[in-house]
Amino acid sequence: MNTHYLALDLDEQLESIVSYEKWHENVWPEVKKSILDSGIVAMEIYRSGNRLLMVLDVNEEFSFEEKAKMDAINPIVQEWETLMDRYQKRLPWAKEGQKWVLMERIFHLSS
Repeated sequence: MNTHYLALDLDEQLESIVSYEKWHENVWPEVKKSILDSGIVAMEIYRSGNRLLMVLDVNEEFSFEEKAKMDAINPIVQEWETLMDRYQKRLPWAKEGQKWVLMERIFHLSS
């Protein structure tokens, strides 16, 4: 099992943040299924201000490229992404067309 951490910003308006969180109280079943079908075993999203942190626990077969291909041909996932895009802001260093940006670990401490 591998874990990945990704970041994204939301629009700073409180109404946008509240609405985004409301949508995530009841994520569509088809979207949940597509997440699990891609090899993501667990997903969490945390928020501080308008900054989001997504934590993905994935199985050994998971691939960001394959997940993107699966999402591109799934009309329900595309509808969800279009809806969420209303609230999301790209990080200034994101590549063209990139929403969530993979974070790089810069420190680790263990006993």
